[in-house]
Amino acid sequence: MWFHGDVAPGNLLVRGGRLSAVIDFGTCGIGDPACDLVMAWTHFDGPERRVFREAAGLPGDAWRRARGWALWKALATMAGLSSPDPEGFQRGVLLRVLDDPVAT
Repeated sequence: MWFHGDVAPGNLLVRGGRLSAVIDFGTCGIGDPACDLVMAWTHFDGPERRVFREAAGLPGDAWRRARGWALWKALATMAGLSSPDPEGFQRGVLLRVLDDPVAT
């Protein structure tokens, strides 16, 4: 399955309050689409995350893997193995991942 690999607000275009395009396909490829769901923990809080999950319509196992992707990225960044994070953004992601119940 195709994945984008960097679904983030800067790569999403909105028109009239609705998603109109996804741009920047520099990291796209074939693999686990759960990596594209990481924004559920990086950009959404509890109620927003539930709406996002329902709209995506993927099964629980995809959400469990996505949670793992978010955990991995937060820990790798906090350990200095990935992008710099001087503002400590990934600590917030880590807390949201740990606080979120495991998807069923």
